[in-house]
Amino acid sequence: MISEPELVGGTVFPAVETVRIEPPPPRPPRPRRPWLWALGGVVVASAVWAGGLYAYERSQDGGPDLGGYRSVENLCAKAELKALSVALGKKSTDAETPTEKHPALDKARCSTTLGPPETAYNAMIVYDLHKVTDPGPEFEPDLGEQGLDVERIAGLGEQAFFHVDADNSGAWMRVLDGQVELEIWIYVQEDWDAETNQTVPTTKKADLSGIDTVLAQDMKALMAALKK
Repeated sequence: MISEPELVGGTVFPAVETVRIEPPPPRPPRPRRPWLWALGGVVVASAVWAGGLYAYERSQDGGPDLGGYRSVENLCAKAELKALSVALGKKSTDAETPTEKHPALDKARCSTTLGPPETAYNAMIVYDLHKVTDPGPEFEPDLGEQGLDVERIAGLGEQAFFHVDADNSGAWMRVLDGQVELEIWIYVQEDWDAETNQTVPTTKKADLSGIDTVLAQDMKALMAALKK
């Protein structure tokens, strides 16, 4: 191979030709020394030991920072919903779903009723505590898949979104705060109409204007309660 001339300090250096030297004919293979087998065994054993040590250290790792959030036994007790109780009516009739606990993810749910029978709204509280993986990359794309108009809310966790139905039949707020996903969802009570194959409200709808501020207040209080 011949390289191009190079200019260094104003002096032109001649091209240098690289000459290929043919290697000598190969020698017959020599017998493998027995101690090389032993050395190979030591190397393999060391690699296995190092891998086991790494796995052990990973098992002792405390995992991601949960930001103070903890598993809960009674989500309904944590979700007081004081602001919603003022806006829609007193909280009553809690229905607790047993917390699903897993080394990677805890799921807690609570449903309750707000207000008197004639104007009652149902409320659902969702609490997902991710103890291994980061839920952040999938949080906003999951909202987009529903095809709803959502509003970004500032000042709550890392990300927060709000939606209200145009007919005042429901609204929700969802928050991502580190390893935690939270949702408070309210919706008018409904029954199934077999004749129309549709749900129909069984209670009078309330005016939900300004409900985003109400949900934000209760969401902030719930986030603080889940860290106690």
